[in-house]
Amino acid sequence: MTELLIVPAHRELSERIHWLIQLRWLAVSSALITIVVANALLPNTLPLVPLVSVTLAIAVYNLCLYVYANGLDKYDFASRYRRSLFIAHTQITLDLIALTLLLHFAGGLENPFYFYYVLHMITTSILLSRKSSLRYAGLATVLFCGMLILEARGLIPHYNLRGYRATSRYAEPLHVFSISFALASTLFFTAYFASSIMSRLQAKTKDLVEANQACEYQVQQLADLNAKLKKADEMRTQFTLLVTHELRAPVAAIHSYLKLILDGYVPPEKQQDILERSERRAREQLELIADLLELGRIQQKAATDKTEPVQVDEVLQSLSEMLRTHAQEKGLSFNVEIAPGLPPVKATPDHIKQVWMNLISNAVKYTKPGGTVTVSVSQNPNYVVGEVQDTGIGISPEHQTKIFDEFFRTDEAKAMERQGTGLGLSIVKRIVEVYGGRIWVESEVGKGSKFTFTLPKIS
Repeated sequence: MTELLIVPAHRELSERIHWLIQLRWLAVSSALITIVVANALLPNTLPLVPLVSVTLAIAVYNLCLYVYANGLDKYDFASRYRRSLFIAHTQITLDLIALTLLLHFAGGLENPFYFYYVLHMITTSILLSRKSSLRYAGLATVLFCGMLILEARGLIPHYNLRGYRATSRYAEPLHVFSISFALASTLFFTAYFASSIMSRLQAKTKDLVEANQACEYQVQQLADLNAKLKKADEMRTQFTLLVTHELRAPVAAIHSYLKLILDGYVPPEKQQDILERSERRAREQLELIADLLELGRIQQKAATDKTEPVQVDEVLQSLSEMLRTHAQEKGLSFNVEIAPGLPPVKATPDHIKQVWMNLISNAVKYTKPGGTVTVSVSQNPNYVVGEVQDTGIGISPEHQTKIFDEFFRTDEAKAMERQGTGLGLSIVKRIVEVYGGRIWVESEVGKGSKFTFTLPKIS
């Protein structure tokens, strides 16, 4: 935010600095021409060597500032801005000293060009803050008034402009005071009013920059939201197509079975078998619809149902006997390992039950007789960790990234177990993530799989 807001100020300051450098070349040329003309009008009056020397000194430091200013592009915004401020302060300070020296060698109080101090105050007010403008007004006043006082007291020589002004006026106290007061008040008023105007303009510029940044941020947010909505719409369309496909095939099969019976193509002795097939397909449809409803309700149930501290290990223990019996009926070894002193997690018991049921049922389903299913619960510093490991068919690396997608089942899984909706792992993933956890799989084809999930523990 700060860097963005400093860019307009830096850009303006940088442009003004280069503009002043260009203007100073014009000032150097004008000063030399003025010296020549003044010497022609007032011959043998002006000290040409000091005047030309000061003018050449202006050209030298202007060249140095030009080189330094052109090398600022290699710095970042903040560094460039700081260095630009340094150039501005250096320019103004050297210009005020140079102007004072030129006035001193060109008549001092007798020279009407002392009002050029006012131009410097306007420039200072444009480039710098009000405080800096007032300081430079004070510096200009000290330089000019100090020069007048030193000349009036004879501490430094006074160069009279004979034939142009009265030669004694520079030493008259009243005249010195009036000129000094008039110039000092003009400088301070100019610095104050000019800096006030610039402060308002800079405040407006800052407001515009902030408003523009807010608009750009909102535009970016809208773009991100639009991208998310587009992605969500594409996912919804894809999901609808998948659901339609999954529902259509079994319904079409049931319809075909019943039509064969109604049209008299199935003899009475085979009707029982056809009806059993239809009932099995209808049961699969009910399971699929139940899973679809559960998948859609998980987010809503997590938000509306009353969550409570749940012991993941206790939920597992309540299911372990039933699941052990199911595994043993298939000829599998079933092991449960629970670490002591596990903390609770914030969830609903039904959701934790669904996680265990889906993961363990899959492990049993896709492990051949004689295999092993091991279930464990432990903890790390921030999470309760659940693992379900089997010695089943395994999952290939290219399928591991899709295993949690809706309706996805590997060919090996379909070959081993025809029945399945392909929604179980999707339900598990959504449950785990809705409570701030994550789930992943490690697997090798033919050697088994290990599903690991974490849930934030309540300390």
